[in-house]
Amino acid sequence: MTNQIKIAVIGVGRWGVHLLRNFLAHSQVSVVAVIDPHAERLAAVKQQFNLDENILLSTHWSALQQVPGLTAVAIATPATTHYALIKDSLKQGYHVLAEKPLTLDPVECLELCQLAEQEHLVLMVDHTYLFHPAVEQGQAVVKAGKLGDLRYGYATRTHLGPVRQDVDALWDLAIHDIAIFNNWLGQIPVKVQATGTVWLQSQGSGELTQSLSGLADLVWVTLTYPDGFQAYIHLCWLNPDKQRRLGVVGSLGSLIFDEMSPSSPLTLLHGEFERQGNQFLPVNQRREVLELETGEPLQRVCDRFVICVINNTLPAVSSGWVGTELVQILSGITASLNQGGQPVVLKSTNI
Repeated sequence: MTNQIKIAVIGVGRWGVHLLRNFLAHSQVSVVAVIDPHAERLAAVKQQFNLDENILLSTHWSALQQVPGLTAVAIATPATTHYALIKDSLKQGYHVLAEKPLTLDPVECLELCQLAEQEHLVLMVDHTYLFHPAVEQGQAVVKAGKLGDLRYGYATRTHLGPVRQDVDALWDLAIHDIAIFNNWLGQIPVKVQATGTVWLQSQGSGELTQSLSGLADLVWVTLTYPDGFQAYIHLCWLNPDKQRRLGVVGSLGSLIFDEMSPSSPLTLLHGEFERQGNQFLPVNQRREVLELETGEPLQRVCDRFVICVINNTLPAVSSGWVGTELVQILSGITASLNQGGQPVVLKSTNI
């Protein structure tokens, strides 16, 4: 394979436009087509990026069959469309980078991963946070044992909109924090539990019963890992108090990833207890701001995808298999949410 690959970007909405921007700037990529069902979006990106006249702009997915030598596609369409688009892409022989989640159904995810393997194609999911310098360094800190014995984790992801109409706050937001916890811990949960509240988009009478009716605006999640570690996640898309904060607490300190703090997004708070008689006294307290590499996480995602396609290697960090694990976890959380908060034991997988 040559060191120049031909890519089509499918969907240039709020996130897809950033994928297009990164691939247009990549030295080893030639963007040959942009597909979006909305003609006004195509016109907008053509003007915004001053797209070459040779780049195919179309509202129809089938138009890609006219593109000779197409190597790969980047899909940033609603999650409900992912399965059909990804399956067709793989069958056409295209490598695929898909926006998260891979699909909304773990069975479909598994099928797509197996299809990609059979066709010897790259299937990668854009779990952007796994390429964030703070997340990469945070994993190293946890692995090095700097937190001591791990005790629990917590995360808050809140903002005021956008409010999705295809998925609830759980499916829109939780996947980021679950991916980070899994990455830092090197484990996946064995049990999940969740409760939620609907205010904006209720179904039926609008009255909440034990079974959640509508798209949850507020969700509280508990993840339990094989070693007993628990992580608690707060998700809400109607909270003007925008937060993007995740922490892991250990016997020697806490590691905090606060995306809303540009000067110190990753902080190691040292501190432990010293027992004196029946008293527990805080000792060794200090705050350490960890230095991070620079670089846009999405640019790293795109670059990793390109490298995998050129070398025909599987993405270790954010493969389709990793995406499948996360969809399985979210499906379990949804089951708990719909059962009024009953714990759900996740079945072991063959991944």
